[in-house]
Amino acid sequence: MIDFITTVMPWVWVGVLVVSIIMEALTLGLITIWAAIASVPLIFLARTGMPLKWQILIFVFLTTALAIFTRPFVVKFLKTGKQSEGNINSLDGQTVLCVAPISEFKFGEVKTKNGIVWTAKSDDGTEIPSDAICTVSRVEGNTLVVKQNKTQGDSEK
Repeated sequence: MIDFITTVMPWVWVGVLVVSIIMEALTLGLITIWAAIASVPLIFLARTGMPLKWQILIFVFLTTALAIFTRPFVVKFLKTGKQSEGNINSLDGQTVLCVAPISEFKFGEVKTKNGIVWTAKSDDGTEIPSDAICTVSRVEGNTLVVKQNKTQGDSEK
């Protein structure tokens, strides 16, 4: 029985390697890749007749050490897990045109300079009519918070 386990263990580690790579390819979380890397030396160590408990101990140690000490550098290098905000922050302070009226309790719509229509709400709760020129105060999710620009007629009143 021991001879059988000794002859089969390299193939078990090859199986661990393949399954770990497949799981990593499906998840892209940089978690199971460390198990795949740790299983490579065990393919060769298992051929030496090393006891199974030592193989498992080495596997667990290598997987844990690789995950703890190398994952942060690899994540930083690959920049995984971070989504680009795109140019959404460039909308702050941009002048937009109100195309659907905005009231205190109702969202409206504004059009940016590049022609994209966004859902919008008033920054201070005031009503903003259609065709009013506004400035984007901030972005909340997919809604622009806008403030109506003062016009010549507003300042004379």
